[in-house]
Amino acid sequence: MEDEVELPTNPNSLSNHTNPSNEDTDDDPPTLSSQAMAALREFLAEQSQSVAEPTNENDGQGGSSVALVSEDWRLSQFWYEPDTAETLAREVLTLCQLGSSDSDLGSPRIACIACPTLYAYLKNIDSNLRVQLLEFDKRFEQYGSDFTFYDYNQPEELPLELKHAFHVVVADPPYLSKECLEKVADSISFLARSKESHLLLLTGEVQKDRAAELMGLQPCGFKPRHSSKLGNEFRVFTNYDPGTRLGGWEK
Repeated sequence: MEDEVELPTNPNSLSNHTNPSNEDTDDDPPTLSSQAMAALREFLAEQSQSVAEPTNENDGQGGSSVALVSEDWRLSQFWYEPDTAETLAREVLTLCQLGSSDSDLGSPRIACIACPTLYAYLKNIDSNLRVQLLEFDKRFEQYGSDFTFYDYNQPEELPLELKHAFHVVVADPPYLSKECLEKVADSISFLARSKESHLLLLTGEVQKDRAAELMGLQPCGFKPRHSSKLGNEFRVFTNYDPGTRLGGWEK
């Protein structure tokens, strides 16, 4: 099993990766460990790539493919591995199909909070899907009206037309903190169509109890993976029983 680099909570900080010294002196600047140097080189190589483009599996749905910008660690951005993105996209599509069978709900709408990888995969599978990406990174303004600026520190400062408008809400909070999850939970409550909405939360295993307490979510067997090989174990939590999908609810 390959070693994984444990990332600090604040991606701007590399202090967790510096080599300790026996003495603190102004003459000897801190040096990065070999692991940190490898991670930094990988990051810089990824930053040199202008886009990362998911595969368009359904050319018949029309429209050009939707591309991702390169991830930015400074914004706590870590894109999903293809298998993870595809699994999540197909789950959302299944939920939309279930929702569309209820004529009272109309065409299902999907909110992606801080998960642009999922947005891109969904739009590349079917460009006609009604998907809204809520993101802090304004590079995603390239998605036009599908983009809404989102700052989790202001969880309900969102356009009124988005209030209680979504049948499926998927959230991937940028930080593994209690405060961040609480504020994202407020945003989910703002966006969701009360009890009839399907909620999916992607966050660390450490948030398991908080996810249950705040939103009544339960963990699924499926474990998301990121292309940057994060050291923290991530989980998918839902407010509905997925059956055999997503590995089912954990018993």
